[in-house]
Amino acid sequence: MTAERVWTADDAARMLRAPVAGDDKYTRGVLGVATGSEAFPGAAVLGVEGAIRAGAGMVRYLGPATPTGLVLHRRPEVVLGEGRVQAWLVGSGMPGAADRTQTDQQRVGLAFNDGVPVVADAGALDRIDAATAPVVITPHYRELERALDRSSAALTAAEIAADASTAAARAAEALGVTVLLKGATTYVAAPGAEPISVALGTHWLATAGSGDVLGGILGAFVAGGTDLIGQRGHDALAELAATAAAVHGLAGVAASAGGPIAALDIAHAVPAVIAGLLRGGGNPPR
Repeated sequence: MTAERVWTADDAARMLRAPVAGDDKYTRGVLGVATGSEAFPGAAVLGVEGAIRAGAGMVRYLGPATPTGLVLHRRPEVVLGEGRVQAWLVGSGMPGAADRTQTDQQRVGLAFNDGVPVVADAGALDRIDAATAPVVITPHYRELERALDRSSAALTAAEIAADASTAAARAAEALGVTVLLKGATTYVAAPGAEPISVALGTHWLATAGSGDVLGGILGAFVAGGTDLIGQRGHDALAELAATAAAVHGLAGVAASAGGPIAALDIAHAVPAVIAGLLRGGGNPPR
């Protein structure tokens, strides 16, 4: 088993920064979102909701007609279409390579070729080799198995589950990305670095759409943390990912109060969790 660093609420607090007088929607981070499909439109809604609740200054959304309509109905502040962004969230609820339309291919390609950090989930994991900037992937065990299938570090889902910390570190090294491996305990690994474990949630978080909200939270943090990523690369990306996992976990605890939750409940709890962390911890340098 690989040695790991345990990520705490205090660690998460140090990575968060409240807006100041000179900030605007652009300095707070603009996130491009290319998620969802006609089959899984809710993934787009949940990711956008997570990003906005986590403090993204603006969200630009690109997607098919049904998720676009649902996103705008839920969050009318979202801007549609291409434009300058500081980071991308791509892949949640999108079809895999075999079933992508040409338009899907263009959206995924835009995200990976835009020269900004990318949060890649599910339907975009096969395209990480095309990235022109640092990438963080957010797979569960079976998705990581598929992502590693063509690499020298191939692992089965059972092997990943047996030692998730080591699997995350091995995948980060083999794929050249930061890995956020979802599970009851989340493991985050940057290439060549000690993995980070995050266990601040509740088992009620194992519900449909929970990972889509996590992707949105992480996308917001990455879009707002590009200066840190520029300075420290994947090490900063890993700490932002661990912070997103911590906020997601704590929001799940707050939303649950010991009982079942739905994915939107998690997103709704995020602002209060961030406020509590900011009250209790310091802020990182910009």
